[in-house]
Amino acid sequence: MKTLRYTALTAAVVLAIAACGKKEEPAAPAAPAPAAAPAAAPAGSGGSAAATKWINDEFQPSTLSKEQQTAELKWFADAAAKLKAKGVNEIAVVSETITTHEYESKVMAKAFEEITGIKVKHDLIQEGDVVEKLQTSMQSGQSIYDGWISDSDLIGTHYRYGKILNLTDYMTGAGKEWTNPGLDIKDFIGTSFTTAPDGKMYQLPDQQFANLYWFRADLFAKPELKEQFKKKYGYDLGVPLNWSAYEDIAAFFTNDVKQIDGKPIYGHMDYGKKDPSLGWRFTDAWLSMAGTADIGIPNGKPVDEWGIRTTPDGCNPVGASVSRGGATNSPAAVYALTKYIDWMKKYSPKEAIGMTFGEAGPVPAQGQIAQQIFWYTAFTADMIKKGLPVVNEDGTPKWRMAPGPNGPYWKQGMQNGYQDVGSWTFFKDHNPDKVAAAWLYAQFVTAKTTSLKKTIMGLTPIRESDIQSKAMTDMAPKLGGLVEFYRSPARVAWTPTGTNVPDYPKLAQLWWKNVAVAVTGEKTPQAAMDNLAEEMDEVMTRLERAGMANCAPKMNPKGDPNKFLTDQGAPWKKLANEKPKGETIAYDTLLDAWKNGKAR
Repeated sequence: MKTLRYTALTAAVVLAIAACGKKEEPAAPAAPAPAAAPAAAPAGSGGSAAATKWINDEFQPSTLSKEQQTAELKWFADAAAKLKAKGVNEIAVVSETITTHEYESKVMAKAFEEITGIKVKHDLIQEGDVVEKLQTSMQSGQSIYDGWISDSDLIGTHYRYGKILNLTDYMTGAGKEWTNPGLDIKDFIGTSFTTAPDGKMYQLPDQQFANLYWFRADLFAKPELKEQFKKKYGYDLGVPLNWSAYEDIAAFFTNDVKQIDGKPIYGHMDYGKKDPSLGWRFTDAWLSMAGTADIGIPNGKPVDEWGIRTTPDGCNPVGASVSRGGATNSPAAVYALTKYIDWMKKYSPKEAIGMTFGEAGPVPAQGQIAQQIFWYTAFTADMIKKGLPVVNEDGTPKWRMAPGPNGPYWKQGMQNGYQDVGSWTFFKDHNPDKVAAAWLYAQFVTAKTTSLKKTIMGLTPIRESDIQSKAMTDMAPKLGGLVEFYRSPARVAWTPTGTNVPDYPKLAQLWWKNVAVAVTGEKTPQAAMDNLAEEMDEVMTRLERAGMANCAPKMNPKGDPNKFLTDQGAPWKKLANEKPKGETIAYDTLLDAWKNGKAR
């Protein structure tokens, strides 16, 4: 996704999707307030007293002992002292507004200042604005901020333009003095997503979350519903393994069950308003879930989930349209768009088609949605609040999360879905002392001393050690499968936009306008995807003409689309049967598979 595009909406937001058919306007977005920061100590007060206070009062639990935490924070204080001696007293960084980053901005920045003496102005803005400001800085050559938390979706962009700092070389070269000896890069679970075709890491993961399947486990467990479903469809009501089963379950709840406790129940939830967020609904790997791309992790090779083909080495994009060997307008991509529209119109609340991402996000928590195929785990914190219709009296959720089902074109070894990785990003030609200070702060908010507490606050884990901690084990029963998912091998098949995309900002903006005309019926899904593919090719042709620092597009000439459509690789030729028999799995069986080291 571009990460969570709306700050977490409170449970008070209610969309009336029942009797009258009208919805209230949603309340203004408001994220849950992070824990209050401990009482202030004098800024940079030798580091030691401040560090002790923060270790005892805030940064518990941790995977480190208090002695190890003290040693790590002393390193930060000592490193910062050298930068202060060079005149660095304040830095400015930016991120989008989600719970994790609010905790950093309001609590961790204060801790960093008190321990190191360097003040941090950590701005929180909308994610689209982060991308826009990044673009402006790249074009001008002048970075507006000293450090950025930007989606790893831009890794292909950063590498090709040559404006972003290569962290692999920085940590062993110019930045070695400012690199925490205890950083432990191998403990980060998302570094493969921030690594460019040259094998170098350009971004440091700060938070991440996956896009999974969400369902009401309590409803799926009702004996009368299980019996009714099996009698009609011939297989068990359970976690869908394929899109056929998802569609059957959606039809079952919307058309057969119809009501639960006197209120309408819907088998699907989505959004369809002509708005930039409609693009994220597709670029966040919807096509990969259908099976549009080639086999490959983290992304299909040579054709990725956007349908962009590259040269065999993954360096140069050569086209998005089938006529150039791409898959953006292939049968699998058209199928994915068609199912998105059909399901939204047939099985979701009628208001859904007029909603944006931000308006649709809170709806499942209101208790009238049975399942959702496209659901971000970053919603977890707002789905476990006591008093919600989807939370039991003991605080455990009535819902669960699971791997999303696959479309008929999907094959083993393909990307399963999307995972967001908001990551620290720095401009290589920016003031080196400011970059060093921002790099210190980036390491501080991801350090083992602080990261487990941050994970508990935002539920966007980045470290293996945190995921395997006792604290997360203790929290697991109330998180609906989040801990089990991140401890399973399944997590590696949910990945961000990869390196095939040469200019994320320019290409991403093409999606929502083309999808919108298919939603309204102004164009057929095939015509909409044909136009999208053509516009993507035009952008990449201009990039080829202008040149890029690394791996610029080298566009294939247009040819006969039928020459490229095969059953051996993307673009995949049209299947004779796009709806095989539905398949499901019991959730407990899925959990057992995860515990035994299997994806399913």
